[in-house]
Amino acid sequence: MCGRYTLFTPTADLEARFDADFGDREPSYNCAPGQSLPVIADRDPGKTTRMEWGLTPSWADESFDLINARAETVREKRSFADAFERRRCLVPADGFYEWVGGDRGGGKTPYRVAFDDDRPFAMAGIYERWEPPTPETTQTGLGAFGGGAEGGETGDEPDAVETFSIVTTEPNDLVADLHHRMAVILDPDAGEEETWLHEGPDEAAALLDPYPSDDLTAHPVSTRVNSPSVDAPDLIEPVASD
Repeated sequence: MCGRYTLFTPTADLEARFDADFGDREPSYNCAPGQSLPVIADRDPGKTTRMEWGLTPSWADESFDLINARAETVREKRSFADAFERRRCLVPADGFYEWVGGDRGGGKTPYRVAFDDDRPFAMAGIYERWEPPTPETTQTGLGAFGGGAEGGETGDEPDAVETFSIVTTEPNDLVADLHHRMAVILDPDAGEEETWLHEGPDEAAALLDPYPSDDLTAHPVSTRVNSPSVDAPDLIEPVASD
């Protein structure tokens, strides 16, 4: 799976790399589910849009928070199929974390995977716009009989939320030593980022394979990265492995 990633590349370099406006942003060494993060959506690839990591389908009655979508079933699962067909995005990153041995915590060792020169890349993403249901309220007093100042209305409806999920696939040889899944990394030199954003679902589905290991590296990092509240440059520094 892909449960954390980094995006600390300077804004000017990101804008030159993706030809998109990244607006005001802070570097992040620990992008985590639930956070509002920059993505490049197919509808407006000239700028980033901040979306919440953890997709909720438009038809859902409650938040689903689906952070990953499996490449093998993304076209079939009801939660993902419509987004894959119609709403794809690039998720900019310059590295991602995996935990050796299974779930995070419990003495597991986090590793950071990145290109050997820390250059930014795009992970394949899909997104949705979800409108939370209006909560039911119990009216009392004059408002219950239409005698209140607002004629019994209970307040504003919840704001719509845009959410995204990262597509994962089988791991390459490097990541296979760390986890049984990895994020789909799109190759810009092969035009895969443009294809993912602008071509049809068949063409997009053909991109969902593991990125080659050749230029990627992995090293253990501090277990401080386990906490989403910790976001500091030293999180990416190598540490001695057990």
